[in-house]
Amino acid sequence: MNPFSDMPNNLPLGQAQNRRDFLWRSGGGLGGIALAGMLGRDGVLADTAATSQPVGLHHVPRAKRVIQLFMGGAASHLDLFDYKPELLKRHGQKWDPGETVELFQSSPGNTFKSPWEWSQHGQCGKPLTSIVSELGQCVDDITFIHNVVGKTGVHSQATYLQSTGFQRPGFPGMGAWVSYGLGSLNDNLPTFVVLPDHRGYASNGPKNWSSAFLPAAHQGTTLFPGRANPIADLYPPKGSFVNPESETDTQSLLAKFNRRHAATRPTDSRLDARIKSYELAARMQLSAPEALDISGEPNHIKRLYGLDHNTKTWPKEINEIEEIDYFSRKCVVARRLLERGVRFVQIWSGNDNGFPRRNWDSHEDIQRDHGPLARGMARGTAALILDLKQRGMLEDTIILWTTEFGRMPCAQGSKGRDHNPFVFTNWLAGGGIRGGVTHGESDQWGFRPAERSNSTACHDIHATILHQLGINHEQLTVRHDGIDRRLTDVHGHVIQEILA
Repeated sequence: MNPFSDMPNNLPLGQAQNRRDFLWRSGGGLGGIALAGMLGRDGVLADTAATSQPVGLHHVPRAKRVIQLFMGGAASHLDLFDYKPELLKRHGQKWDPGETVELFQSSPGNTFKSPWEWSQHGQCGKPLTSIVSELGQCVDDITFIHNVVGKTGVHSQATYLQSTGFQRPGFPGMGAWVSYGLGSLNDNLPTFVVLPDHRGYASNGPKNWSSAFLPAAHQGTTLFPGRANPIADLYPPKGSFVNPESETDTQSLLAKFNRRHAATRPTDSRLDARIKSYELAARMQLSAPEALDISGEPNHIKRLYGLDHNTKTWPKEINEIEEIDYFSRKCVVARRLLERGVRFVQIWSGNDNGFPRRNWDSHEDIQRDHGPLARGMARGTAALILDLKQRGMLEDTIILWTTEFGRMPCAQGSKGRDHNPFVFTNWLAGGGIRGGVTHGESDQWGFRPAERSNSTACHDIHATILHQLGINHEQLTVRHDGIDRRLTDVHGHVIQEILA
C-alpha cells in the first residue's frame, strides 16, 4: 500500500508513536481508509460535511452491505437456473461432448435431463425449475452468470477459491476483506457475521471466513439462529458463580492488564483483537439477543418466509419444511443484522460430507437431495429479496448466490450427477446490479462456457462486488510474505455489463 503523501513524517528521532500513528505514517492505505471511514461515520473529520462521498473510499459506492449465500457441496446449475433444451432432447442417450472428459469419481453416463419441469418467470422470461420457482418473483432483480469457471473439482479447494479467492488455506475470506477495507457501521455487533448450516460447517469450516494475515478482529463471527445457545460463550453457564457485577469488574481488570501487555507488542494484532472481542462481547450481550429474536416479527413477515408452519419436530429424512424453516430463519436474522449495521453476512446451506447427504453434493440421487434443499433456499431467498426491497434496502445491499462448482450434464449411476468445475452459475441482485439479465452462457450441454476464451471467474465477481462497495480491488492490498496480497490475487475485472 502506498503512504498518504500528505501525512506528516517529522517526529523527532526516538520519539515513541502509538500504533495508530505508525499505521498512518508508515502504511496508510486501507488501515487509514478504515480509520477515516470510522471517523467520518462519527462526524469528527474536518471535511466530512463538505462532501457527499464517503471518506476513504476509492469512488462513490452503490452499495454498503453484502449477503453471500453459499450452497455447500456444489449445487447443480442444470437443475436450478441453467435451462438446456439439448438435455431434454437427448435424455437417456449416450453423452458425447466431442472431447475427453475426466470426472471426479465416475465415468460419463448417459445424457441426464433435470427431473423437474422448467417454466419461464418475470418480464425477462427467465426459465427456472419448479424447485426454485419461488425465485420467479425476483428474477427481474437478478443477474444470472452462467459461464463461471473454477480451477478444481475438489470440494475443499473449490470452496476456498469461492470464499477467499485462493484455492488453499491461509487467505482472508471476502467478508474479512470488506470489514478491513470499510470498517464497521455499528459498535455493538460484529462487522462480518457467518450463519452456518444448522447441521455443522461446510468443507474447511471456519477457515472459509478467517481473517488470515489481516488483523484478527476482521474474522467472521459465527452465529447459529434457532439454537438454544446461538452465540457460543456469550453468557456464563447457568448456576455459575459469575454475576453481572463480578463480570464487569473482571473485564475492567483484564482490559487493564491486556492493554499494558499490548503496549509492549504493537505489531501483534492478536491481543488487540482479543481485547476488542471482549469489549464487543459485552456490548453484544445487550444487542445480539434482540437481533436474533425473530418472535416479534409480524405475522405477514413470518408467512412470507414460510415460518408460520408451527411444526415442532422433524423426521429423520431430509424434508422441505425443515429446510425452509432453517434457511428462512437465517435469512430473517440476516436482514435484522443488516438493519442494525452489520456489513457482511454469509449464509451457508449444506454441511460437510456425510451420509445420508445433508448438502448439495448429489452423487447418488439429485432428486432426493436437491429437492428439499432447493425449496428451502428458494423460499428463504425470495422472501429476503422481497423483504429488503419493500424496506428500501435492496438498492444498497448486494446479494451473491454461489457454490463451489456445478454438476455434470451426464448421469452418475442413474440418478446422480458428478462434479463439474468447468462451468457453473452464480447470480447477483441489488446494490446497483442490473436485474432481469443473463451474462455469459454455458454451451448447449451446460458442460463448459459457450465462449471458452471469455468465461467468468470468482475474481471477476469479487472485483465487481468490491467496486459496488466503492473499492478498487487492485488497491485493496496488504503486504504479506513479501507480496502485495489482495482478494482477487493477480486476476479479476469488474463486470461492467451487469452494472445498472
